[in-house]
Amino acid sequence: MSERSALTLPDGVSLCVETWGPEDAQVTVVLLHGWCLSRRTWQHQIAALLNTADPPRIVAFDARGHGGSGPTRLGSATLGQLGDDLAEVLRQTAPAGPVVLAGHSMGGMTIMEYAHGHPEEFAQRVAGLLFVSTTAEGTAHTMYGLPPRLAALMRAGETFGAGVLARSGDWRPHRALIPALRLPLRWLLFGDDYEDAALRLTMRSVSRTTLRSIGGFRASIGEQQRLDTLARLGDVPAAVLVGDRDRLTPPPCAEGIAEALPGTELTVFPGAGHMLILERHAAVSAVLAGIVERAGASTRGDRQWRVKRARKAGRVEGQAA
Repeated sequence: MSERSALTLPDGVSLCVETWGPEDAQVTVVLLHGWCLSRRTWQHQIAALLNTADPPRIVAFDARGHGGSGPTRLGSATLGQLGDDLAEVLRQTAPAGPVVLAGHSMGGMTIMEYAHGHPEEFAQRVAGLLFVSTTAEGTAHTMYGLPPRLAALMRAGETFGAGVLARSGDWRPHRALIPALRLPLRWLLFGDDYEDAALRLTMRSVSRTTLRSIGGFRASIGEQQRLDTLARLGDVPAAVLVGDRDRLTPPPCAEGIAEALPGTELTVFPGAGHMLILERHAAVSAVLAGIVERAGASTRGDRQWRVKRARKAGRVEGQAA
């Protein structure tokens, strides 16, 4: 059973937050979903973690303007704001103890913004990282699986459309339009082999995202550059996963993250697309469970871990200054 609550951010936006597992668990896992998606896309990983011998506490929430959360102002539809939102979620739902952060697509970029904007908190709290189908280099590698000229045309059309949607307010896509998204979403987000239920879940998530969020976050996502931030994170246990048919964040994106973050394990899944947490959910769940186990083992009754985190926080804070 889960517990659902509303968390009010400093600017008044209400986030829909859901938690599972024992409150006194050794480790808290925070799951961050992708652009135009929702916390429900992590459903397989949540079930898998709860079935482990020593289940962690799990926190998943819908980003502003997505799912069951409240709408956002256009000026707040940025990755930097999402990083601040994550900091607030941690303060209110997991104020103490080590955390493992797992982010899919925009969720991974949110983790990078949290690390960039809150380096001391990040260094003190984060004991493990999972980046799935994401990037630290904006749209530098995004070619949609197309030849360069066609990719440039598609990017121009996407950018123009995003600008229009960003100014369309808090409306959500009309229910009658959702079936028409089936083929485009299947082509853009999925690889060779997928379950129809995964595509239906993705379509429902898109239908619950405000038009302002669908368009508004596009500029920030395209401009983010956080390889330098990753390079300063040090020895956090981390893994990067990507499908070789990912049209939005292809393997070069994951390779860049793995090269910047020392000790990161990189896995490329043949035939899989952008929705890796649904397409290859068992494999993703296994990797996440392994990171949680390593985080728990490194912090269990270990006073030295807290000292190490504190010292690392001081080093990161000095670098940020």
